Amino acid sequence: MKVRIGVGAAGASSSPEALDELVRGLDDLGFDSLWLSEVLTGPVIDPVVGLAWAAASNPRLKVGTTMLLPGRNVLRLAKQLASLDVLCKGRLLVTLVPGLTYPPEREAIGVEPKRRGAFIDEALPLLRRLWAGETVSHEGAVGSFRDVKLSPLPVQQPLEVWLGGTVPAALERCGRLSDGWLPSLCTPEEAAAGRVVIDDAAARAGRSISGEHFGVSIGYAVKPIDPDTARVMVARRPRAIELTPVGLPALRERIERFIDVGFSKFVVRPVATPASWRAELEALAAAVGDLQT
Repeated sequence: MKVRIGVGAAGASSSPEALDELVRGLDDLGFDSLWLSEVLTGPVIDPVVGLAWAAASNPRLKVGTTMLLPGRNVLRLAKQLASLDVLCKGRLLVTLVPGLTYPPEREAIGVEPKRRGAFIDEALPLLRRLWAGETVSHEGAVGSFRDVKLSPLPVQQPLEVWLGGTVPAALERCGRLSDGWLPSLCTPEEAAAGRVVIDDAAARAGRSISGEHFGVSIGYAVKPIDPDTARVMVARRPRAIELTPVGLPALRERIERFIDVGFSKFVVRPVATPASWRAELEALAAAVGDLQT
């Protein structure tokens, strides 16, 4: 099992200086990848734009995104991600997510939470067909087009897509449609149970997901979370404080517990913007870097 650790930037990537310091540090210190999440109403840059910038500034680092799928025109998204994979020469990692459900993000996405699963069910098979070079026609919620053959095609064939989510419908969908699973805010025991559901759903669909394609996104704090930040975190996700390790030893222990139940790909995200990305990454590398294999 190949253990890999990437770093999620969140709002700390919103300036070219910060992103440059982050990209250089990740490469110098041996981390696997840079991850930019998409939050339409948050203080973060667009992940496609940010990852294109990062990939152009570094020829080795893998670039990953947890990107919204509901609300997007599927043809435009297929073109964007294929183009990015071409420009970064096949270093793109993609996890598609349904999006957050708190206001104002819920309204900005434009698709009610209860309809987002159906949107993914419709969109993901179309993305795969377009990226494979098929001539595709479609009329539906995710876009309307006729006899489209995408060009350029992704360097990676296939361009793999992972999904997140921990509710039963998301787990079943992951088994049916995805190439991997990257949940967040769950315990190792919950993740292990979710993997069983995913593997069972995949088997029923006549497919399988590589054992190397199970990971976790983990938010962490280097010091106790201040009350204002805690209130915001809990308002957005009720279990956020409970499931956020505080201190780098606690982060290492959490990653080790996930490794013990068969998870090997990790995105770690500081919940507070570091004063210095270089110092943050050096401390992080000292605490968990040796877990990579």
